[in-house]
Amino acid sequence: MNDLVRQHTALSDTDLEWLHLLVSEWQLLSDLSFADLVLWVPTRDGTRYVSVAQMRPNTGPTSYQDDMVGHLVPRGRRPLLDAALDEGRIVREGDPEWREEVPVRVESIPVRREGRVLGVIARNTNLLTVRTPSRLELTYLQSASDLAQMIAAGSFPFPGQQVDMDASPRVGDGLIRLDADGIVQYASPNGLSAYHRLGLASDLVGHHLGTTTAELAPSRGPVDEALVKMASGYAPREFEVECADGVIQLRAIPLKPKGARIGSLVLLRDVTELRRRERELITKDATIREIHHRVKNNLQTVAALLRLQARRMDSEQGREALNEAVRRVGSIAIVHETLSQNLDERVEFDEIADRVIAMVSEISPGKVTCRRTGRFGILDAEVATPLSMVLTEVLQNALEHAFAVADHGTVEVSAVRGGSPTDGRLLITVTDDGRGLPEGFDPKRAGNLGLQIVRTLVEGELGGTFGMVPAPGRGTQVVLDLPVQGDK
Repeated sequence: MNDLVRQHTALSDTDLEWLHLLVSEWQLLSDLSFADLVLWVPTRDGTRYVSVAQMRPNTGPTSYQDDMVGHLVPRGRRPLLDAALDEGRIVREGDPEWREEVPVRVESIPVRREGRVLGVIARNTNLLTVRTPSRLELTYLQSASDLAQMIAAGSFPFPGQQVDMDASPRVGDGLIRLDADGIVQYASPNGLSAYHRLGLASDLVGHHLGTTTAELAPSRGPVDEALVKMASGYAPREFEVECADGVIQLRAIPLKPKGARIGSLVLLRDVTELRRRERELITKDATIREIHHRVKNNLQTVAALLRLQARRMDSEQGREALNEAVRRVGSIAIVHETLSQNLDERVEFDEIADRVIAMVSEISPGKVTCRRTGRFGILDAEVATPLSMVLTEVLQNALEHAFAVADHGTVEVSAVRGGSPTDGRLLITVTDDGRGLPEGFDPKRAGNLGLQIVRTLVEGELGGTFGMVPAPGRGTQVVLDLPVQGDK
């Protein structure tokens, strides 16, 4: 719609925002009217109309099989559009049109904002299935007529009341029509069922909806008074009422077709099961985070015990082996700590990589500089945990074997994401400028326990490839190529 309005019309950005607000609401008008809606806006030179939006009803058959958005129509071809635009009134004159052997009643509703008519809504009703309307249908049509008059007067939609139509109640979920005093004139079967879920034992018609709702809700005092006003429909509001047996979502829409409020529409939906599932998910998420937190604490305890045991050992080789185990356990603990702070089983691995680099750098403080370039991105937990161990082992190996005791140098970790988020790869290179590989060294056969762990995790768990080659110029380069999913 933005592109069509800016390309073909002279409407301002504030006018366009009003049209967006209207389009976010007009599913309500379409469903109440049992009709298709097409929004036509005059072009910049005033010689044509361009259709910028379209809506089909959920309550009846469509009048348009094709998409009308983007169509251009010369002025004069559709007299009802001309009359509504020029005269600023709802136009219903004329005989039904025939489209593909289907009779269609066409009406035009001017869209007004601050006294100016911005465009026209063509309301097209399929008459093929017309029959004697029921009480529900008559209430729908009367409410649609009131809303159409409000659109023509510029009093609907309500400024500052942006509605999420995916989350708000719809016409078919349940509808209650109130008079100016808040007394129920009509309640649809779904609307009545929703109130029965709250504990209502009688009919709603003839009762004050605000008072009835407050009596069913468990709250009392100032909250109770506010609930009476909201459920009475005096102002546009969306709220929920919860009792022991259910949760009902309500949306109040004041009806002011001629400026003064004549009543209200209340759309409502039983969201009891939806809220129950949301609470279960929240509880599940909290439980998972707590498990990760406890695992992290246990791993840190294990690392502390290993560190304490290393201090008591006389063998330098044994002490170093325990220190390596401390770092391996620590890398896993970092992943679980990150997972304990997230709502899903995915982590931003750049933070983990930086913490692993900082932890392993303690092997040679001040002599060898470790840094990261590029981004790992967001990874699933089943990838993050083994990858953190792999990164720990590769860095340990570089710091322990690439440099002599007095050497100074650099180790760089580079990460590059490639491919699509659902079928991508992660290329990791760890490059040092140390002494390089021994002559005849084969990383696939030779190597210490750390390199054996790397090969097992990369090729077995991560399904990637592992290579160890001389770095350009001097030193060693470890190359990891992994299949990953997630955001870059």
